[in-house]
Amino acid sequence: MSNSSSVSTFLLWEFSEVRELQILYVFLFLALYFTAMTGNLLIIAAVALDHHLHKPMYFFLTNLALMDLGIVSVIIPKSMTNSIMNNWSISYSGCVAQVFFYFFFGASDLSLLTVMAHDRYVAICNPLQYETIMHKGACLQMAAIVWFTSLLYAMLHTSSTFANTFCSNAVNQFFCEIPKLLKLSCSDFYLVEIGLIALGFFVGLGCFIFIIITYMQIFSAVLRIPSVHGKKKALSTCLPHLTVVLLLIFSGLFAYARAFNDVPSDLDISFAVIYTIIPPTLNPFIYCMRNKEIKTALWKFLNFADSSKTIFRVV
Repeated sequence: MSNSSSVSTFLLWEFSEVRELQILYVFLFLALYFTAMTGNLLIIAAVALDHHLHKPMYFFLTNLALMDLGIVSVIIPKSMTNSIMNNWSISYSGCVAQVFFYFFFGASDLSLLTVMAHDRYVAICNPLQYETIMHKGACLQMAAIVWFTSLLYAMLHTSSTFANTFCSNAVNQFFCEIPKLLKLSCSDFYLVEIGLIALGFFVGLGCFIFIIITYMQIFSAVLRIPSVHGKKKALSTCLPHLTVVLLLIFSGLFAYARAFNDVPSDLDISFAVIYTIIPPTLNPFIYCMRNKEIKTALWKFLNFADSSKTIFRVV
């Protein structure tokens, strides 16, 4: 194809040529999507309905759940539709939208995890000034900054990627992934997007270093807590967040290192699933495992829902 204007659709990489395996992938993705949607929606509902969780940490957790819902919704439904219809094409505008929203939600995820690390630092290392520093206005302002900067970041990446001239429309991935799209470019403009990816990498690395340094100070403060119960309570709010950070960072780095490989492989799909779908799916469970407040709120919500069903049946 001579130029990008002649590319009306992109052809995504099919999971398998065997029809039975395609249907199997549909059920696998459906299970992952249902799990991610259920877990994150339960987190949002529990925080919204329990006034004990109307705190900065859970406000940011609700935002994180919304972003995770966005990530899985950008990728999984289209992939399931392609498998069901046995049609692996995606429109040019659909590919643009997929790139934009994935980067928007993904950048928001990392930015918010950085803000949440700061929240935990203030709560544990400077508890007497916590309410003064992390007041409602400050939390809303930080969340707004996260969403706005992520929006600009996504617009920048999307515009620089699709300003390229594409000489082919065959994307060696099951969704529109930027490194795979750049390999289709036959102009030098792709170097601009590579530069932006490199910049994004160093920004992400900076966020990761900030989080690690923050947690070094947090763990140092936790060790000085005299009571065992106090230490456990502090760690119960920190370890889930740190686990989510490590899962997101290392799966993303590993997958993007593979994404620039010149030889396409079935492993590319496996690694892409790991870094795009697994973190949003596991995040609610990671937070619920060690956080007693979340577990208590979820039990209250589920019991309330069950009671409401019983009353409705009686009436």
